[in-house]
Amino acid sequence: MASAGYEPLLKSDPEIDGLPEPSPLPPRRSHRSRRFALGLFALFGVLGFSAFYALSPAQNARYASEYLSDLADGDADHLQKCPSGLPPLATAPAPVNPFASLSIADTVAVSEWLAAPARGLNLTRGDRAGIADNFVYHVDAFRPRKRDAVAYLDDPGRASPPERFARVTVHHGAAREPYVMDYLVGPLPVGEKTAVRELKEIYHRDYIPYNARGFTSLGELTPLLTKIMPPLAHVTEDLFGGSARGLPNDTLVAGIMAPLSFDGSFRRGWVSWRRNTPGPWLHPVNFFQYVDFSGTDPEQWKLLKIVYNHQVFNSSGAFLAAYNDGTLKRLPGRPDQDPAQDGWSTRKRPEASSVRDLDHLPGPRSVSFAGLRFRVDRALQYVSWMGWGLYLGFDRDMGLSLWDLRFKGERIIYELAPQEAIAQYAGNDPMQTTTAWLDRFFGMGSAVRDMIPGYDCPHEAVYLPATTHNFEGSIVRSRAICIFEHDAARPITRHTGYSEGEFGATRGYQLVIRSVSTVGNYDYLFDYIFQIDGTIEVRLSASGYLQGGFWEPAQEGYGTAIRDTTMGSLHDHVINYKVDLDVAGTENSLLHTSTAQEKITQPWFEDDWGSEVIQQKISKRFIENEDDALLKFPTNLQGGYSLVNREALNRWGIPRGYAIHPGYSPIHNTVVGSKRLLNNANWARYNLAVSKRKETEPSSSSQWNLNLPGAPMVDFHRFFDGENITQQDLVAWVNVGMHHLPQAEDAPNTRTNLAASSFFLTPLNYFDTDVSMESINSILLSAPEKPGAPWTFDDYGVAPANCVPDAVPAFEYVGVQTFGLDGKPAPPTTAEEMRKSAELYHRIKLEL
Repeated sequence: MASAGYEPLLKSDPEIDGLPEPSPLPPRRSHRSRRFALGLFALFGVLGFSAFYALSPAQNARYASEYLSDLADGDADHLQKCPSGLPPLATAPAPVNPFASLSIADTVAVSEWLAAPARGLNLTRGDRAGIADNFVYHVDAFRPRKRDAVAYLDDPGRASPPERFARVTVHHGAAREPYVMDYLVGPLPVGEKTAVRELKEIYHRDYIPYNARGFTSLGELTPLLTKIMPPLAHVTEDLFGGSARGLPNDTLVAGIMAPLSFDGSFRRGWVSWRRNTPGPWLHPVNFFQYVDFSGTDPEQWKLLKIVYNHQVFNSSGAFLAAYNDGTLKRLPGRPDQDPAQDGWSTRKRPEASSVRDLDHLPGPRSVSFAGLRFRVDRALQYVSWMGWGLYLGFDRDMGLSLWDLRFKGERIIYELAPQEAIAQYAGNDPMQTTTAWLDRFFGMGSAVRDMIPGYDCPHEAVYLPATTHNFEGSIVRSRAICIFEHDAARPITRHTGYSEGEFGATRGYQLVIRSVSTVGNYDYLFDYIFQIDGTIEVRLSASGYLQGGFWEPAQEGYGTAIRDTTMGSLHDHVINYKVDLDVAGTENSLLHTSTAQEKITQPWFEDDWGSEVIQQKISKRFIENEDDALLKFPTNLQGGYSLVNREALNRWGIPRGYAIHPGYSPIHNTVVGSKRLLNNANWARYNLAVSKRKETEPSSSSQWNLNLPGAPMVDFHRFFDGENITQQDLVAWVNVGMHHLPQAEDAPNTRTNLAASSFFLTPLNYFDTDVSMESINSILLSAPEKPGAPWTFDDYGVAPANCVPDAVPAFEYVGVQTFGLDGKPAPPTTAEEMRKSAELYHRIKLEL
């Protein structure tokens, strides 16, 4: 049985038809009668629950709906079943989502249209193609021009929805000089007007080098590795207790590091071998091979180097000779790599640990006793809550994106979307010191899988699906996105006071929209947290497995031992977001606000403290040129940056704006100048940057940037070409991340409480006052007229609701649905096949 909110939400569902309309505020009740009733309720509640826990063993605790029948008839009459766990239907500004993903039918039609002889592309079906073939690698929606989308969203009655187009990536492996090309296909649906052209204007190079191509299958490296490893099997069995022969019971697996090229002129990488055990990333064997697999002919691929225990060999023969003649310096024994101790790198609970006090009880959970307070249009992928409204998008490269974000009827943000995620490592071995991942290459959207209900998101979360498409077909995830409201457990505002109107609080409710992407060993939790004052927190949390290295004294300073001979390696994570703010319109300016110390004198200072005062003072200046808008947060965070509309003033004559405020861990990349990140991730050098918005600069990165650090397809620094940014349509590129200094507690998995980073987009004089005061989920207290009497209060008619929630459904996890290139459901696959498509180059198992 599926979790609440998981079943498809259709307009014809009887649950929707029967949803009650929001009721008017109930009449105010007598405070004294309420206090009397609440007092009795609290008294009987304490007595009842005391008796319940005294008489019932905690292990046999039941849900309220199960023991309701045990209550006296008079008590049961007061508790009714809670409202439906389905959200009310949202009303979007326009009936078409211009940012929606392509459907499976769309991608099938586009692929078939391109495969027609009239196109002249000589395409092979992707599920049958090799690297020397032409085939469609990827199909995704190409977002419409902003002016077209805004014209439609602002007046859907008069303007038509923007035409839809697909971005199609084709691997031209059969060409005399193989290359990769992106094409723009549309308008959709496919018809007489549909055409195709090369999509070059969003890149800084005309063609994507074939040596920088995307992964096709893990079998790509098999022809080379099956030549190298089986002849070494007797040696690796002796040295590591494992081998890779291409058999089902192989005990070694590989991972290849990146980048694989500098400018596209070659395709080479370091292969690191690990034990084939759960959590293989924590079981490196300190054995590396540098391989060349440039071009499309596996017969030309070759082994360049072998490194074992800091000894370098130029061939397998040289390595075998050293082993046979006894000159090979062997690694010491590794007790932590004993197969009998494999459990330490799994998520299985340690058997020797004791059960913590009361941990056998299920923990608290959130229940919306009066029904869900956010609205969803599942078909449109539109969400609204407490004055907020937004459309959702989803793509292969980066997953979830948010569009046309409005608050209280005004557009605040046109686009809010992740762009890239880097992880650059350090170490004293060929693996760690050469690794600089750009995870867009692997597809952070395609790496999204169904979330675990009740663990990744609360039980009452509502789930939305997402679909991505590749050269083998389509993947549909039913629980790709979750949405839930929760109490932040602290008021957004409060004060204890004594004069009339001073004492009160407003509850700090938040709406969370979440997606989780697992790229090989790492899990990224993308959160967008909406608040009732107009603030959005953008938060990224990380978990999953470390990319472990072999621990020895020579690794000191590059990481921390997390086992006898396993280390967690020092690395930086930096994740870039695009924030297309439209503050009171599209004409915005970049404001820098800072504080500094001053020493002043005033005539009234002639007192006991002398004539001088040292204090701080605010300074403001507008940054007018793009070249000056590559920014780092001020020292000690004394100030910050915001986008304001200088021509739109609030009631007090101040330009309306939104501040970009640092949250947890406001960092940028530590290393500058490394050839492996020379120009392909220049955005990571800053906390944020602001550029003039252009349709030719839709993203700060591309899938191809990983393997082109010297000559990337998208060079972020080329966005900044001296243009004026005063009262222009601006984009902020904002970074989050962490300096990950690993520790023993990172095993088996990193914890999301520490591995987290965020930024806030918050009103800055945008309103005339704090709009969270509009919420009637508030309380106002008044001092008693008679000393010693209880304080009176006004809760604006929003009293706590009480009802019996539905029992939590039995846990079930089904996984994704797959569809072939013909759009028909594909047969179920084994866990091993799913693992191959998910872990990619991060875990390569030889197959003959």
